[in-house]
Amino acid sequence: MKVLITGGAGFIGSHLAERHLNLGDEVCIVDDLSTGSVANIQHLKIHPEFTYHIDTVTNTRLMTELVDLCDVVYHLAAAVGVRLIVDSPVRTIETNIRGTEIVLSLAAKKLKRVLITSTSEVYGKGDRVPFREDDDLLMGPPNKGRWSYACSKAIDEFLAIAYWKEKRVPTVIARLFNTVGPRQIGRYGMVVPNLVAQALTGNDITVFGDGAQSRCFTHVNDTVDALVGIMAHPDANGEVYNVGSDHEITIIDLATRIKRMTGSDSKIVFVSYGKAYEEGFEDVRRRVPDISKLAGLIGYRPRVSLEETLESIIADQRACLREHGVAIAVR
Repeated sequence: MKVLITGGAGFIGSHLAERHLNLGDEVCIVDDLSTGSVANIQHLKIHPEFTYHIDTVTNTRLMTELVDLCDVVYHLAAAVGVRLIVDSPVRTIETNIRGTEIVLSLAAKKLKRVLITSTSEVYGKGDRVPFREDDDLLMGPPNKGRWSYACSKAIDEFLAIAYWKEKRVPTVIARLFNTVGPRQIGRYGMVVPNLVAQALTGNDITVFGDGAQSRCFTHVNDTVDALVGIMAHPDANGEVYNVGSDHEITIIDLATRIKRMTGSDSKIVFVSYGKAYEEGFEDVRRRVPDISKLAGLIGYRPRVSLEETLESIIADQRACLREHGVAIAVR
């Protein structure tokens, strides 16, 4: 099988590429490196069935050729991370919507199968947990920057389902819940790599708000298992699936656990959302997925525990810090 992955040099995309190569597939990726990195795919370059293009999905000439040559498309290219979204709302909206529109329109010409990665952010300010795929979506107002990402990804979902219903393009949507693991960086506001790096370097461990907000973190290998399984299932067309873990933890408990696991002497300090992002920033108190629909489709259950997940991230961060000559404050 010939697999095309947009955003393939990103954190999740590079793991997905690696998985398909291990399955014996041909893999081609396209990434503009706005949030991805060549380092993520360096080890894949020697593989005879791997090709890559440093370019944007809005290059329609290139994308026309790549979509034509592939059997399936994973569309992961998107603006990601709370910091990037708050700082660059125009880029967020244009990248997410325009890129998805191009991928779907090209796939429609020869009915290529497309998996669109969406996000738990589309549930917006909903407070009924666990979140189900058929729940109403409750967005915040347009003058709050963070909701631009949620709205743009919701439009991606509407587009994908419309292409299935009207043009019979075999599309499916995966709503990802806080995927973490090796290769993820904290530059754009990703909480776990940020907390781990702070703990390892002896800096203050910063918790935004009161720390009582909770999330469910999923190891990237479990996310990749789900994406591959969804893509391969013929009954998934036109459907939305939550992908994540239902093990809930508050951010203050997460910070405390990371501090313990690293043996760090760092202090845990609280930072207001206004100082961290922007005045009036709105956060969601709980974000927990109902994963029963995905379990019914492919028998999905997360296999990697939170403890194992954090251990893998700590080891990866140690190696990265040493490689860049950054002093590590703990053994």
